[in-house]
Amino acid sequence: MTTRAIDQLGRALTDLRVSVTDRCNFRCTYCMPRERFGPDHAFLERHELLSFEEIATVVRVLTGFGLRKVRLPGGEPLVRRDLPRLVGLIAALDGIDDLALTTNGSLLPRHADALAEAGLDRVSVSLDSVDERVFAAMADTSVPLRAVLDGIEAALAAGLTPVKANAVIRRGVNDDGIVDLARYGRERGVVVRFIEFMDVGRTNGWRLDEVVPAEELLARLDEAFPLEPVDGGPEGQVAERYRYRDGGGEVGVITSVSQPFCGTCTRARLSAIGELFTCLFAVGGTDLRAALRDGGTDGDLAAIVRGVWEARTDRYSELRSGATRDLPRVEMSYIGG
Repeated sequence: MTTRAIDQLGRALTDLRVSVTDRCNFRCTYCMPRERFGPDHAFLERHELLSFEEIATVVRVLTGFGLRKVRLPGGEPLVRRDLPRLVGLIAALDGIDDLALTTNGSLLPRHADALAEAGLDRVSVSLDSVDERVFAAMADTSVPLRAVLDGIEAALAAGLTPVKANAVIRRGVNDDGIVDLARYGRERGVVVRFIEFMDVGRTNGWRLDEVVPAEELLARLDEAFPLEPVDGGPEGQVAERYRYRDGGGEVGVITSVSQPFCGTCTRARLSAIGELFTCLFAVGGTDLRAALRDGGTDGDLAAIVRGVWEARTDRYSELRSGATRDLPRVEMSYIGG
């Protein structure tokens, strides 16, 4: 039986992002800048991480509130061993009708088929540029751009569609490559989603003057490839969708800075060690791991989650100000983007 959990602003809990690890093989400047996440950084120990069975338990309990969408980010989720087994556990649960993975794509060639066979529906791949030099600078990695593009091809071949490419756009860094990214998406049948540079965490050097507003992004795209809006979409959808008028596919923009969508946010986040967060810009989370490991029942877990969600008032992006930006927010790599 489903009894929805509704927060203080009337938002239901229908989406969950499960961070399966805080580790990553890239050091993207807007997520895990190397100066903060260098060789001496203390990553989580394996015993601290939720087991796959514990994660599946949380997801199962949340389906009782109407949860239907689960996404697996990291860090980089594919650096966690045997991830297809977790996919299989979640895919087997009643009520989950959309199971996706967010990845940098570099490890997809060796895992895409197994993920599809386990029940994964689709993938989103971080791709900030199709220019080798710009890509290398933003991802801060020796992994070549070709490896990511091969990962996208592997996902397409495995049927993990629609494949989406997520591009974080920073003025003066990669905004001159917007049209090239769109062209790549049109040619390969990939939905490119352009994301406004966000002030997640406290380490990515966010500056408002580096944000390229969605209105400007769309104007540039429309000049090259005329667009028209796509009406409607699922509850909690964060991207504004547009289709190419010539039938060349679809593109999206995520407008967290210029046009916040807090009022329709239906998403919770679970950290790799079992903390429940109710906002990407949260200061802290609520421990679920203790209930999982100390003999708590499904009812105990459900009561904790319901209490947290029904007290929720988060709307950071709508309130964005000097005061809120100065809070010690959790890093994106810790709870998934």
